[in-house]
Amino acid sequence: MKSYDMSFLTQKIYNSPIQMFSLRTLQYLLEINKVSSLFKIVNRLVKSKVIVKIERDKYVVSNYSGSEFALANFIYEPSYVSFESALSYYGILSQFPYEITSATLKQTRSKQFNNKLYGYYKIKKTLFWGYLKQNDYLIAEKEKALADQIYLASKGIKVVHFEEYNLSNIDKIKLKTFLSKYPKTRQFQKSLKTLSHFMKI
Repeated sequence: MKSYDMSFLTQKIYNSPIQMFSLRTLQYLLEINKVSSLFKIVNRLVKSKVIVKIERDKYVVSNYSGSEFALANFIYEPSYVSFESALSYYGILSQFPYEITSATLKQTRSKQFNNKLYGYYKIKKTLFWGYLKQNDYLIAEKEKALADQIYLASKGIKVVHFEEYNLSNIDKIKLKTFLSKYPKTRQFQKSLKTLSHFMKI
């Protein structure tokens, strides 16, 4: 194996503006062409605690200073922060949930990293919209986060306590438009009827 200066490679990582890495990103950053050499170098960087392995092909610098929401996007892709986490972020839900919740196109999964739980909930491809880039992460607009929550509640996956929500800053027209794009199941219609007691849409 070609000899590599580990201190030099370590500095490359510390000096990089990137804090989350796939193997491909590390290969490009460290300029290591041979895959077998890359695996060995990455293992040494993990052992020396320069980077931390989240799971296969997912690494983060040990002194990660980014947001948990950005990390949530990275851990399971594609995804955007939604449901309770987004509702809490916008002040609609007063309590911050113990789990960082996201919508994904993949299977519903729960991940744990650094003593934090990350929950990913599958939604239909036709509903994977209504999010924006906020700082360094993707997060649902407040109306979309509420619509997503109502949708999964109608499927028995989540719960909605409208009496605990601060709905004063919700754009009613936008929410109505968003809700019109969801499947009109009996339970979903029932949830909308309950919502109508708390706000006119």
